[in-house]
Amino acid sequence: MEDSDGEGGTETPELPLEIIVYILGFLQASDRKDASLVCRSWYTATQEQRFQKKVTFSFPASASSLELVRGLTRKSRCSLKISQLDGFSISRSLLLEVGLCLGSKVESLALPGSSITEASLLALLPRLTSLRRLDLRGLDSLFMSGAFLSREEQRQQVRSALCGLEELDLSNLRYLSDLTFNRLTGCTPRLRRLSLAGCHIAFEFDPYRGCPAGAVEDSSALLSLRNLKRLLMEQKSTLVALDLSRTCITPESLRTIAQVQDLVLEELYLQGCKELTDYSVENLVKHQPNLLKLDISGCTELTSRSVEAVASSLTSLTHLSLSRDWRITDKGLADLLSLTCLKSLDLSECLHISGAEIVKGLKGSSAGRAELETLNLRSCTYIRDLAVFSVTQLLGNSLRELDLTSCVNVTDLSVCAMATYLQKLVVLRLGWCKEVTDWGLLGMVQKTQCEPDDEMGDEGPRFTRTFGNMGFFKPPRMPFEERPKLVTQSDLQQFKQQAGASLLALKRLQELDLSACAKLTDSSITQVICYPDLHRLSLSMLPEITDASLASVGWHCRSLTSLALNHCPGITDRGVAQAVPYLHRLQHLYLSCCNNITDRSLLLLMQHCKCLKTIDISRCKNISVTTVDLLQSQLPFLENIHYKFIGGADLPLID
Repeated sequence: MEDSDGEGGTETPELPLEIIVYILGFLQASDRKDASLVCRSWYTATQEQRFQKKVTFSFPASASSLELVRGLTRKSRCSLKISQLDGFSISRSLLLEVGLCLGSKVESLALPGSSITEASLLALLPRLTSLRRLDLRGLDSLFMSGAFLSREEQRQQVRSALCGLEELDLSNLRYLSDLTFNRLTGCTPRLRRLSLAGCHIAFEFDPYRGCPAGAVEDSSALLSLRNLKRLLMEQKSTLVALDLSRTCITPESLRTIAQVQDLVLEELYLQGCKELTDYSVENLVKHQPNLLKLDISGCTELTSRSVEAVASSLTSLTHLSLSRDWRITDKGLADLLSLTCLKSLDLSECLHISGAEIVKGLKGSSAGRAELETLNLRSCTYIRDLAVFSVTQLLGNSLRELDLTSCVNVTDLSVCAMATYLQKLVVLRLGWCKEVTDWGLLGMVQKTQCEPDDEMGDEGPRFTRTFGNMGFFKPPRMPFEERPKLVTQSDLQQFKQQAGASLLALKRLQELDLSACAKLTDSSITQVICYPDLHRLSLSMLPEITDASLASVGWHCRSLTSLALNHCPGITDRGVAQAVPYLHRLQHLYLSCCNNITDRSLLLLMQHCKCLKTIDISRCKNISVTTVDLLQSQLPFLENIHYKFIGGADLPLID
């Protein structure tokens, strides 16, 4: 690199690799990816092991993937996700190349959406001597015949390679049996994590033999509780995580598993196990008190008794999901929120939760309280502004992710509270909060004193005129028929001159969902949605926004990888033309039912959005099939394209 003055032609010395690595450490992963294309030294710096720990290379089984596999030989370690494998020559050649080039380098292997043959996999596995995670979920083609790993010679080869395997995912296998399960897990003696989610497990009765499951011998037709228990006993010294979600596990079966001697589980996932009762959970926490993560979502028979049992016994719990447990009320939540280690709580679709006990628990005691990082209250329709205000104030230093989707009683007051207190928020979801308006996003709530709700009691926090720069007040009530007051230019000028509690304050946002907040207009979107690090944004079903909002988003949010604008009739080709030149990282775009989008927009996407993986243009009547075909041929990474009823095609008649 020559000096700019041209004198002497001396070269500027290159920075040491360690300095470049240190600088790149401050960048987001997407920024480092772009930086790696600048020059060889920057590329080398991005290959440092500290940047590669969670990188997975995902690609389909194709001839072009052979070159990609050969290029990965420079890596010291890698994780692979290979899709669309089958029994044909391309798939066999690709797996052979993986084994030859990367055999000792692959730490994780996943094969989603494949119909791989037993011979192909058994030719590969013995070469993967560094494998730590194997994902075989849904690969029924391997287990349908019942002959998988039936030969002792094969088992010895696989056992030699997989003796260090720590994670095995066998989810959604319809044909997993005692015999095939034993053969495979006999090759993996040091498992730490096992997933059998969605598998057909006979916990108590074998319908084929007409007797208790596993009572006679290992079955060639199904997996039995007796066999699963045997594995837990054999590998109890290493196994810490078990996933039995979406199985028919019974209360007695869960007790049998929990009582396996010397088994110390740290993570247990029981999502959608509808036969479990409060008695089941009480027994579970009694015998497995060291649980750190527990998912009992979708267990619809559970009540607040389960919450109380968890709160009293699992003192080290960090993650708890109670989603869709409809019978759970506020009872017990105060004790739960006093668990000092709790970081993540999912109460979505718990329809009787008001938030009063959550606030009570967070107000804490001398022993401390939870410092939640993730809180999901989606579809908790009894949640109101006062609960949100209290929660945001109490969790201001810790909360990173907040989901209030479909909390229909949340208003602008809550938005102002979030903007004021949740400065570290990374994910915010407010979809279907229909009372949120431009005023809330702009932090310009009108000055009418707000009184605390009776449900919170006299000791709850109160809204005062000192809240924020503009105050924290309820707007005056308006007649149902009256249209809300629109933001004027003078209002916007006032907004620019003062630093109120607007959504602009959430500078760390990476995901924002404002879907179906139908009162929002360009007035707030163009002023507030200005986040350089925002990755995912949903503005679907906002009938009042126009091209001005899209153009502003494109200019200010250049890190977007996902943008949803479904059912936005004001979006046209003009807005797309103004936005997409700045959205080079866009991977997922949703434009269904945007009838003013035409073929011109697709041509612009071909030109500027080369990384596009998903596009939804369903029911866009001005887009032609010819241009869709051209789009598919021009974008190399495009995997999913939804284009039903384009070009004015008639919708099907429904009887």
